[in-house]
Amino acid sequence: SFALIYCCSIVSFDCFYCPHFRPLKVSPQQIVESGPVPPPPKPKSPSADASKQQTEEILNAILPPREWMEDNQLWVQPVSSAPCTRMDVIHLQEQLDRSLQERQARETGICPVRRELYSQCFDELIRQVTINCAERGLLLLQVRDEIRMTIAAYQTLYESSVAFGMRKALQAEHGMADMENKILELESEKRGLERLLNEQKAKCEAIERREAERREIEEKKHAEEVQFLKRTNQQLKAQLEGIITLRNKA
Repeated sequence: SFALIYCCSIVSFDCFYCPHFRPLKVSPQQIVESGPVPPPPKPKSPSADASKQQTEEILNAILPPREWMEDNQLWVQPVSSAPCTRMDVIHLQEQLDRSLQERQARETGICPVRRELYSQCFDELIRQVTINCAERGLLLLQVRDEIRMTIAAYQTLYESSVAFGMRKALQAEHGMADMENKILELESEKRGLERLLNEQKAKCEAIERREAERREIEEKKHAEEVQFLKRTNQQLKAQLEGIITLRNKA
């Protein structure tokens, strides 16, 4: 992350925080100031003070102040309400490009680093716009929140789809094991049926051979009977002709 102005000489993208922060709980030791006492501030009109206070309240609502403990003191760093110039915006663009290169953010696709840097840059632009026009800043805040909710919804949808895919993959693996067992059972049943089929084929062939032999024997027997009957018929015919011939002579 990077910044235009940040306290304690730390460079970050949180450029919208005020460089002057104050402690809320001060230790009982007296702080000795070595520098000269600054002159009192010039009096301002009540309307200007009220407008500045309202702007600071809006900025603090948009970007809450930082708080941390150090040496038993609660330090607070509010958002800077100083207006930005054109050079500040140019420097912000340069700092954004440099941070994208330093943190090796991907130019395309999903990149959490790039999204984080652009989100912080958008917050700084909201701060700059809010100082000049609070209503425009609040509208940009709504746009930012809507974008974040949309991204969160897509992220939740992606995570749920990944979980659903994992469940389906696990179910498919369990189903694959069941299918493999079923395939083994069917293959075993198939081999048993093939053996039974071979046995039935062998029985059928044996029956066909026996029937063929029996039919051949019966046909041969039938042919012999037919020949016997033909010879008997011829003999009887010859005898009958002989009897008729004798009667005619008598």
